[in-house]
Amino acid sequence: MSNSKLRAFLAVARHGSFSAGARALGLSQPTITTQVQALERSHNLELFHRRGRRAELSTVGRQLLPIAQQLLALEAEAEGLLKDSGSLVRGQLRLGAVGPFHVIEMVDAYQREYPQIELSIRVGNSASVLADLENYVIDVGVLAGLHEDPAFHATLYARHPVIVFAHHQHPLARRDSVRLEELQGQPMLRREQGSTTRLNFEKALAEREVTPRMLMEIGSREALREAVVRGIGLGVVSEAEFIPGPQLKAIRIEGDPVFTETYLYCLAERRTSQVVETFLRCADQARLRR
Repeated sequence: MSNSKLRAFLAVARHGSFSAGARALGLSQPTITTQVQALERSHNLELFHRRGRRAELSTVGRQLLPIAQQLLALEAEAEGLLKDSGSLVRGQLRLGAVGPFHVIEMVDAYQREYPQIELSIRVGNSASVLADLENYVIDVGVLAGLHEDPAFHATLYARHPVIVFAHHQHPLARRDSVRLEELQGQPMLRREQGSTTRLNFEKALAEREVTPRMLMEIGSREALREAVVRGIGLGVVSEAEFIPGPQLKAIRIEGDPVFTETYLYCLAERRTSQVVETFLRCADQARLRR
């Protein structure tokens, strides 16, 4: 059943005659008559009783009327959704991130330009964010580090040095910077396995043959910060992720031998999707304003 036939039926039903229905649709009377008759013949029934110039709905016609109205209303709603989404008047953008430190500034830049787009953020580790991309659960992922995979398109967003932070009464807290070698034997706290900060920091330590005294493994940035506040040991964190406090002192590592990188990811096949492309553009503008 074509929508043109339903529109013809609906126009005649609303206006009470084939001629008036034809004028409402901007069609000739023979055209609209042919469409209604084709609908009737295909189901071997009458939708209208013809009484001179008037056309009155049959019993089946009265039953069909609300269904036809609903179907055409849904068609109009679907067309409006596709039109609005294509022009970014409305729609949804789903983000995944390993942390809030960069994604919020990107979201702020995007919403300023596209306030009608609904945004959502899922926070997880790198593996879960990449899996969400593969499964179309999210549209864009914000991750630390580069993951070589032809299925994904990756764009570098930012690079930040990794710093040491200490309790304000720690001997190193009197310094603004230290050499990596000065961490030899220092009591330190490490992040969980898979942390990009930990991997990069331990790689730099191995290259310089520096061996701190690792006290414990801590599975979140928040818990790591609390442990340093309590004076348990030194922590390391990306400069962008460091949250200052009266009991903490950030200490730069001379020469910035350790750093983290933030990348934006999307599926390679979706790189030219309008919602993805506009987000990447807005994120790039936010990066330039930083």
